[in-house]
Amino acid sequence: MNSSNYVLVTPVRNEEKTIGITIESVIRQTVLPLEWVIVSDGSTDRTDDIVRSYAAQHPFIRLLRLEKKHAASFASVVIATESGIKALKTTDYDFLGLIDSDVRFQPDYYEKLMAKFAEDPQLGLAGGWVRDVVNGVFTNDRPNLREIAGATQFFRRSCFESLGGLLPIPEGGWDAITCVRARMNGYRTRTFPEIVMEHLKPRNASFGNPFRRKWQMGIRDYVLSSHPLFETVKCAARITESPFLLGAIVRWISFFNCVIRGRDLVVPTDVARFIRAEQLSRVLPFLPLPKPSPIARTGKETAYPAGVADQL
Repeated sequence: MNSSNYVLVTPVRNEEKTIGITIESVIRQTVLPLEWVIVSDGSTDRTDDIVRSYAAQHPFIRLLRLEKKHAASFASVVIATESGIKALKTTDYDFLGLIDSDVRFQPDYYEKLMAKFAEDPQLGLAGGWVRDVVNGVFTNDRPNLREIAGATQFFRRSCFESLGGLLPIPEGGWDAITCVRARMNGYRTRTFPEIVMEHLKPRNASFGNPFRRKWQMGIRDYVLSSHPLFETVKCAARITESPFLLGAIVRWISFFNCVIRGRDLVVPTDVARFIRAEQLSRVLPFLPLPKPSPIARTGKETAYPAGVADQL
């Protein structure tokens, strides 16, 4: 097959070392996308030139350069992604894929993903197992199979439209919230570990050394409404991750520092309740999972965190 019914959007900023690898992975797919919008958010290296050179040879690739630059943050990634979605010219598609600019994957990646959707009509959001590759070595453990990394989120169109937009959260975690909101709307979410995507650099690398990254993760968990009991169990389960023991301790201290200070949460109240109910059902199995809302609802409003809406 040479084409199918999916489109892709990729946010990118100064990824000249990896964007070519990602593009090669897409153009080698057994099932090509109808359209792929690559959004350059103020790139100052050769990223735009590399994308243009591929677009000249592959008409389904389009470069969208944002003239209004946003401060580098997790929120800016979502703002760029939303800009790419709005810029799509293709209207007749069934699936929307979000993909990072520093990943590599096999030629049958999207063919296999769409086969999973065909098998399960309730599957709304899926992706492969995104594995960090540092110096040729895989570094992260098996994921929670109900969560899909932002590097590879692939939506049934009706599922994405039910969200009413992505939430650009400055502290990060927009991808986790997207999964939660999809489940709230009655869709299933799933990572398929047998379908692998390689992430070519450590995640959250822009936050500096490993301890700063763990501190930021603790803040992220708090603002995304993680339950204190769940956070404690999660940190305890991660003591073997690098840096051994200390990383988990730093993350736990960061979280409870936010609790003591009474830092504001950034997700809507109904989403926060759903998150905590899901988490407690994992820690305390005798508790039931929260019930989703009817799928028929299509959200048109998106509650952006303070200070973010004016960037759109």
